[in-house]
Formats: sequence, C-alpha cells, structure tokens
Amino acid sequence: MKFHAALARALSNYDVRTMFGLIGDANMFFVHSFVEGGGTYLGATHEAGAMFMGFGYASRTGELGVVTVTHGPALTNTLTGLVEGVRARVPMLLIAGDTATGSRTNIQDIAQRDVVLPTGAGFEQARTPDSALDDLAVAIRRAVVERRPVVFNIPADHMWREIEYRDVPLDLPQPQRILPDPEAIQRAVELIAAAQRPVMLAGRGAVASRTPLLRLADRIGAPVATTLKARDLFRNDPFDLGVVGGLAGPVTRQIIDSADLLISFGASLNAYTTVNGELLSGRRGLVVDRETRVLTGLEGIMLQADAGAAADALADALEKRSVPSSGHRTEAMAQRLAGQNAPLRRPVTAPGTVDVETALRRLDDILPKRRVVVSDGGRFMMESLRHIHPGDPAAFVLPLNFGAIGMGMGAAVGAAAGKPTDPVIMVCGDGGFMHGGLGEFATAVRAGLDIIVLVCNDGGYGAEHVQFVERGLDPAISLFTWPDLAIVAEALGGEGVTVRSMDDLANAAKIIADRDRPLLIDLRLDVHHMTPMPH
Repeated sequence: MKFHAALARALSNYDVRTMFGLIGDANMFFVHSFVEGGGTYLGATHEAGAMFMGFGYASRTGELGVVTVTHGPALTNTLTGLVEGVRARVPMLLIAGDTATGSRTNIQDIAQRDVVLPTGAGFEQARTPDSALDDLAVAIRRAVVERRPVVFNIPADHMWREIEYRDVPLDLPQPQRILPDPEAIQRAVELIAAAQRPVMLAGRGAVASRTPLLRLADRIGAPVATTLKARDLFRNDPFDLGVVGGLAGPVTRQIIDSADLLISFGASLNAYTTVNGELLSGRRGLVVDRETRVLTGLEGIMLQADAGAAADALADALEKRSVPSSGHRTEAMAQRLAGQNAPLRRPVTAPGTVDVETALRRLDDILPKRRVVVSDGGRFMMESLRHIHPGDPAAFVLPLNFGAIGMGMGAAVGAAAGKPTDPVIMVCGDGGFMHGGLGEFATAVRAGLDIIVLVCNDGGYGAEHVQFVERGLDPAISLFTWPDLAIVAEALGGEGVTVRSMDDLANAAKIIADRDRPLLIDLRLDVHHMTPMPH
C-alpha cells in the first residue's frame, strides 16, 4: 500500500483514535488516510495550539497525545509545546513532515533535527519508506517510556512510495509497582517517631494514593498539603492545608513554618513549591518518590517507592511498633484552617469592574460541579488558582511548565476532545486569550466542544503592570484597549457574556446553565486591585 495509508493504519492499530494538527504538503495525505480509516482529526488554527491540544489530551486521558504538522515553519511553531511537554513529562508523538529528500531549494527547508533537540524532546527519523513502520514503533515506545514528546520526522517524498504493510509490536514494558525497602521503612519510622510537628505533602505523583496517604496522616497526626499540580487531592479533609508555596494561606504558612518533619510523596519539590528552598532549609525530611533525587536543603531519608505502597508500609510499621501519634492535629488547628478560607473585607473597585475574589468565589459555585479546569498563565492565577477548583487533581490541566501564556485554550480543546462528557473550564487573562486563545476558541466552536472560557480581564499584562507600579514607573505600555471579548466570541460562533457587576453574574449563571456551544465570560477586573505575582 501507499506509505501514507500504511502510516495511518499503523497508528490505528496502536489505538490512536484522535490526532491534532495542521495539514500541509508534507503531511496532508497521511492525515486524509487517518480520517478515511475512522480516526478523528481536529485541525487547529496554529501549530502552537495543536501542540497544546495534544498536551491537554494526554494530560486529561493519560494516553499518548498525537499531533502532526508539516515542515519548516510549521515545526518551528511547535517548539514552545515541545519544551512544555518535556518539562511536564507528558508522552506525546509529533509526526512532522519534512522537505523531500531530493529538494535543496525548498523555501521551507530547515535542519529539523537540529531545531528539535535543544527543546529536550526526542527525535526519530523515518530512515526509508521500508523502515518507517519500525521507526514509528521506536518513536512511540520512546515517548511512552521516556515520558516526553518525541518527533517522528518523515520526508514528504516517502508518502507516495509503495511499501509492504506489516504490524510492528511496540513491546512496551509492563507497569511495575515499586515496593519500599524494609530497612528504609524502619529508618523512616524512627524519623517519624521522633517528630512532634509532622506535615505531609503530596505531589502529582501521588494523586492516585489519597486513601493510604490519609490513613498515614491520621496515624501520625500530620496535617496534609499538596503541590499546585495535586491541588484538591485532600479537599474537604478538616486538616487540609491546601497548596503550599506562594498560594498558601496565612494559617498554612504558619503550620508549615513550624513543622519539624516534612514527609513528601510524589513531589518534585521545585522552587515554586518550596518558596525557593525556604520550605526545605534546615528541616528534617522523608521524601518518597518512584525516582531517586538529591535532598537539597533537607536532612533526612529518600525512599524510592510508589506513594501508596510506601504510605501503607509506613502505617503498618508504625502500628506494629505501637508508635503513638504526634498529636499535632487538633480541633483548634482544624478550626483555624476552616477560618482561613473565609472571605475577608475586599476593596472597592473601579466602576464597571468586579472584585476578583468575590466574583471567582461566586463563579466556583455556579459553574458545573463536574468539571475539568485548565489554567493559562498570568497575574490572575494568584486568585483563580485559589478559588476555581477542579475538585479532583486528575481533572486539572496546567500547561505552565515553560511559563508561556496563551496556551490554555489549546490545552482546553485537547482536554475536551479527550473526554467530551466533562465540561472544561479554561481560566485565562485577557492578554493570554488575545495572545493564543482567539483562534483556538474558533476551533472549539467548530468541534462543538463543551468549553467555558473565563477571562480575567484587567485590561493588559498585569504581571508587568504591577512591576512598573512598584518601581514608580508609568505602566501605560502594559495596558491595552481590547475589543469587546463577548462580541468577539459571538463572531467566532460561540456565546459571550460580560460581567461588570455582581448583578451580571446572575445573568451569567442562566447562560451557563443553558449553554449549547463554547461560552466566554468576560470578567471585568480592576488592574489596581489584583494580587501581585512573586517575581
């Protein structure tokens, strides 16, 4: 069969049912064969959006995110998404067309391997038409095992070559549970037994282990906290500290600062979580992770194991040795934590705007309860991440590992396509939406996806605005007069509503309940009353 048909058939046999991308002369016939064979292809308006669709799909479903683009500038447009996928450790396959092997004068020709490798992504070349099915299997295997994007590069002139189709097994290793070393468990028990104020921290690597983690926390009397990527894992537990780091509330910070033992499960302990290492400095720690890591700033033990297996083993060993609880968790602590989330007196904002915290708290109540939350980047995050909850960390997609704004809309489209039954709430700033959201909002309309876009609109680039103001500089170049975003959303085929007062939220609630297409809520905010981002 023709190579383009064989490639599409191989993907189908690997259970690839959905693919995102943009077509061009080097990949269009392969995409056509993929659709003819029953696959779902969702064309983006920009290659950066396509990459983040694959990211959102993989993040939400746990499956391989597959994206395809043509050559040259199409590939260079994917570089931000490649870095994002590498840093987030998301398995993705980018099938990139390349200039025909015999062409030296094509205006879009570029050394594609040399462009890809600095991003940290893998690169596999379709060496010949006859070897390409084997090469594809290697690329997929690497993406899954290495947990990062891999680019599969195919010269355009391969597509119409005749080849003999054959199934190539992926030979993926079976997932294995890593059990903790018994001697390490005993050393960890001694560390826990000596603690009077233990605190437990869970990261993204522990989101499947809520029950054993809470069992251990209760056994040792430790309040529980999460990293940003594991937010809401312990929600509604009376001793939930919430997210540590820059988003932590005052009571949480006090409890963390007074802790004499930090027990971390499945967390990378990056600078955001640890407030540039302050959380770790001079503190005793027990770090549990599937991968070994250097305990920079911590004095303690590294335990290589699955989070749930380690938590159960620790709880069992503590029971066996009759180690008493630390007594750190008290009713008074629970009451302080409950009071931490009570709304405080808020400032009066400019006419035609609403207070960000008050509005977000109300929206959290009126948005669909079963939801996926995707967050773009910007100053608005300091409030939206506190008040718009996914409820389940597995329903939280955060495409911010490279610090780029404007990528949330693509990720929302991918997340919605991956699980169409779950409405997606995409929270972004006005700058981020204008930067990368407009085109892919139209994609969401075209695909008929259930996405609600919540734009925190303070009229410019807020993170830069606050720095200008802090230094006594004129912030004018950070401010923009945008078009009416609700009207823009309607022009793109969706629905739009503008919120300038709390009374407008009642109208928004009805529109949310009755929506039948992508909806944009333009939340007008006061640029002078937004929580600053750390810098």
